[in-house]
Amino acid sequence: MIYLDYNATTPVDDEVLNAMLPYFTEFYGNASSRTHLFGWDAKEGVEVARKQVAHLIGASHKEIVFTSGATESVNLALKGLLETGIKNGKNHIITVKTEHKAVLDTCDYLEKNKGVKITYLDVDALGNIDLAVLESHICKNTLLVAIMFANNETGLLHPIEKIAAVCKKHQVFLFSDATQAVGKIEVHPKKLGIDIMAFSAHKMYGPKGVGALYVKDGLELREQQNGGQHERKRRSGTLNVPGIVGFGKAAAVAQKRLNNDPQKLKIQRDYLENSLLNLLDDIFVNGHTTHRISHVSNILFKNIVAEDLMLALSTHVALSSGSACNSASVLPSHVLQAMHLSDDDALSSIRFSLGRQTTDEEIDIVVKKVCRAVNRLRD
Repeated sequence: MIYLDYNATTPVDDEVLNAMLPYFTEFYGNASSRTHLFGWDAKEGVEVARKQVAHLIGASHKEIVFTSGATESVNLALKGLLETGIKNGKNHIITVKTEHKAVLDTCDYLEKNKGVKITYLDVDALGNIDLAVLESHICKNTLLVAIMFANNETGLLHPIEKIAAVCKKHQVFLFSDATQAVGKIEVHPKKLGIDIMAFSAHKMYGPKGVGALYVKDGLELREQQNGGQHERKRRSGTLNVPGIVGFGKAAAVAQKRLNNDPQKLKIQRDYLENSLLNLLDDIFVNGHTTHRISHVSNILFKNIVAEDLMLALSTHVALSSGSACNSASVLPSHVLQAMHLSDDDALSSIRFSLGRQTTDEEIDIVVKKVCRAVNRLRD
């Protein structure tokens, strides 16, 4: 079985697993217990991990808030900022139609239940936003702009530094969901001008169930989960110590691999794409082919249904037609629809996402199996 669904989740790295194991069996104390060695050891493990995660993104350890995952981080960012901004009349959020559902569903909740005005920006056929249109929608009531760093379905990289400059010009916050980028490419929110940023361990070879929120020093954020005032009064709840330790180790491993992994994956991704394009008719790459993260390819296979192709390959290759959060849905991808694909074309598109364990031999096997399956389905 060949795994090419690394955007959905990644396997836990061996170094990560080994770092976590003692915190299940030996250092199992509550990190908030301050009166004995068990608690102190757990607390030390958390703080070492906090520094490792902060170092990966060029931040201070005091700017890292641990959560249960990127979805909670998104909710904490948007709702927590809103509660501090709305008292000053700031009740307008600008986002993009191609955002992850964690952002879109949170915005929908705020619009329907909290009276927040949400502006959803259109994108072009490649997935790009128009910066002039973004700027034209900023008004005196705008609190923040929410734009993802790398799209989870197409890999598109938004021009975050230019977006940050627009936000700074108009004194509005920039929030970015960087879940698909952190640990895979260099992401330094301070350099780029990001005020608050969500990301997760399980997208970078760490465990599931733990994420983080970068909160720029001095930014006021209201906690959304009450009960103990953990994490500098920003996120209450007993800390997932083994998960956080694993997150820290995953960040440290990723830091060492940032110079090599992207280049290797780009070569493999491009070979996969070019091979399929040369061997099959009526297939097209969705989205930008240059301004994208190196391990992702979203391909439209005309005259087939993606579900049929994935089922034909299901015992050989693990693939996806979009976000894992939408896996129960048979509706067309909202990302591809926003990029002006027809419903039929959106339903005929598949995402290939490669990772550290992907080999050249596996790519050759996948090309052969995909071509065979496509031709059989078309026949």
